[in-house]
Amino acid sequence: MTHPGHGVMPGLEPPTAPGPEGSQDDAGVPAVSGAAAAPSGAGGAASVLGGAALQPQLDAFLTRHEDELVAFRRDLHAHPELGYAEHRTTRLIAERLRAAGLEPRILPRGTGLFCDIGPADGTTVALRADIDALPLQDEKEHVPYRSTVPGVAHACGHDAHTTMVLGAGLFLAQQAEAGLLPGRVRLLFQPAEETPGGALDVMAAGGIAGVDRAFALHCDPRIEVGQLGLRTGPITAACDKVYVKVTGPGGHTARPHLTADLVYALAKIVTELPSALSRRVDPRSSLSLVWGRISAGSVANAIPDDGIAEGTVRCLDDDAWHRAPEMMKALLQSVAAAYDVEASLEYVRGVPPTVNEATSVQMFRDAAAQVIDEEGVVPTPQSLGGEDFGWYLESIPGALARLGVRTPGSPGEYDLHRGDFDIDERCLAVGVRVLAATALTALWEAGRPGDAEPIEGAALA
Repeated sequence: MTHPGHGVMPGLEPPTAPGPEGSQDDAGVPAVSGAAAAPSGAGGAASVLGGAALQPQLDAFLTRHEDELVAFRRDLHAHPELGYAEHRTTRLIAERLRAAGLEPRILPRGTGLFCDIGPADGTTVALRADIDALPLQDEKEHVPYRSTVPGVAHACGHDAHTTMVLGAGLFLAQQAEAGLLPGRVRLLFQPAEETPGGALDVMAAGGIAGVDRAFALHCDPRIEVGQLGLRTGPITAACDKVYVKVTGPGGHTARPHLTADLVYALAKIVTELPSALSRRVDPRSSLSLVWGRISAGSVANAIPDDGIAEGTVRCLDDDAWHRAPEMMKALLQSVAAAYDVEASLEYVRGVPPTVNEATSVQMFRDAAAQVIDEEGVVPTPQSLGGEDFGWYLESIPGALARLGVRTPGSPGEYDLHRGDFDIDERCLAVGVRVLAATALTALWEAGRPGDAEPIEGAALA
């Protein structure tokens, strides 16, 4: 049996002509949005998936488990937990993995875990989910899974991410039990993405030791269910916090020449640093400093003796991100010296930019072509939001993709980090398909010995 081409596992290549049994609709399996939209007689899903080996296996798995996964996600949604407090969430995940015969390892702080599937030798691919919620009030009405915790909600889709990685893991465990998983898959259920810091805890506990490549999905309410947003290179930005404190002797506003005019100096720092910082790096890095809080003084006729400015630094380029603290410190001292004030900088690292590796993006693309309609893969823009998956990609190659969770044709605009955020639950099955197929594609590509003949049925149940 010859290899069908780059990125396509044996048995997963599209057929030359669809057969009458190509569609899974008659079996009552929910169709993937986009893939099943076209009638089987006109091509559509049948022409893409009719001869694929993985698609019917996933269909059969989801027929048995999709209701369970929806219920699992709803349970998490109704009982959200903030970063480093995800004890119940961690327990539920661990219990389900143990029920499947797996051996999850809880992180030292007691929340979050990772779990290996398959043989220890060979390539290891990681699938990552974040499990924490946000300190927001759930504003949804008339849904049975509304948050039961006041002021806490899954408004960023982490409950969905967790459910999809769990589902993919259970499917891949079946592959491993049959002796057909061509490598090892590590499931990473990471705490405290929103804090952030959870990714660093996973790494400190050995969570990516021996991992060759990592993948993650993130819900995107701007993309419809059945679509996968891909981008090579930076997809999310570095996000750090900066705290500037300016001090001087203070004085009367009638005699600014006899003291340091601290408010004026602070205003110069606030206005000059963003533009000066951006001129020190390649404009393509999108390095930006934006202030969110400024405070100085308490009365109109007194020059204060201290003042503060707080803001965020965001950047899409890894090199510029590493250089940003020293550049900002030098610029701050330069402006402060010109106005005879003292200035200190507290620069708090948040997350690095998430920079998708081209090969990993292609693996996402190749896998998606096997389990959703090829037209379901869409480009996705860069975001200046932060995502601590970038910490993993500082050490190993990988990619983050955006999964559509929006109901097709739904009115209005939706976004993450809103109290009314919700998903079209059909996206859970799509995410399981994409993650499972991506893991298998990555393992197969890593284990393919040049042009040698692969083992018949490898990676197939």
